[in-house]
Amino acid sequence: MGQFGHMNPDSYHVSAKYYEAAYAAKPGLIDIPYYLEVAQQIGGPVLEIACGTGRVLLSLARAGIEVCGVDNSVHMLHVLRENLSREPREVQERVSINAGDMRNFQLQRKFPLIVIPFRPMQHMHTVQDQVDALKTAAFHLNENGKLVFDVFFPKFEYLAEGIGKEIFELEWEHPSDPAKIMRRYFRKEAHDKINQNFRATFIYRTYRGDKLIQEEAEPLQMSYYTYPHLRGLFLLAGLEPVEEYGSFDKAPLDNTAEDMLFVLKKAT
Repeated sequence: MGQFGHMNPDSYHVSAKYYEAAYAAKPGLIDIPYYLEVAQQIGGPVLEIACGTGRVLLSLARAGIEVCGVDNSVHMLHVLRENLSREPREVQERVSINAGDMRNFQLQRKFPLIVIPFRPMQHMHTVQDQVDALKTAAFHLNENGKLVFDVFFPKFEYLAEGIGKEIFELEWEHPSDPAKIMRRYFRKEAHDKINQNFRATFIYRTYRGDKLIQEEAEPLQMSYYTYPHLRGLFLLAGLEPVEEYGSFDKAPLDNTAEDMLFVLKKAT
């Protein structure tokens, strides 16, 4: 996926253009080795839900793993198909791509491993959407299959801070013109503590030297989860955790956790 929500097929028309370059510039993004290790242990084929432009999917395929990607954003999938066309034939042959909403798509196959990397579950904004997404994943698991996903561990003291304040996040060379510099800014617009989500705007500014030559913006809405909330969702979706971690290096899920990672199976 992507980091962004997958609720509208026309979404991410701005972010899709810059997604890969932006996240290549993002420090501390270390999830690929974790998902690659899990995929190599369990084996393919792997279903990646909300695969976006293929940041994780292509890493799995390059490692020799058959992977099927599903995403709802036509713009993200367009970039993925372009990326895939530049890969060696043997990598291309390991990949299949499908358009679909993570709440209700149905493929005619089951998988030993399903992954939902980089927080797509945080773009499910109601309990019904959250349960539906997990049930969709569970439907595609084979008898002994595993579902693996991550969300961030909420920092409650910061969630309501900085409303309306613009924060500089990332900088990278423009993908088609090295003379231009891209900068991404983040502005939190509102925090809904009852429904546990916040709304924000990503602002993409293009500079030549010190001169601003283009500005583009795209909205973002993210839900956040408490641990008991997630455990309740698992029960409703007929899933049970077999492993849980607080980081991608498998640190304990405790009060020092920055992330919540779960390995789930169908409940018995």
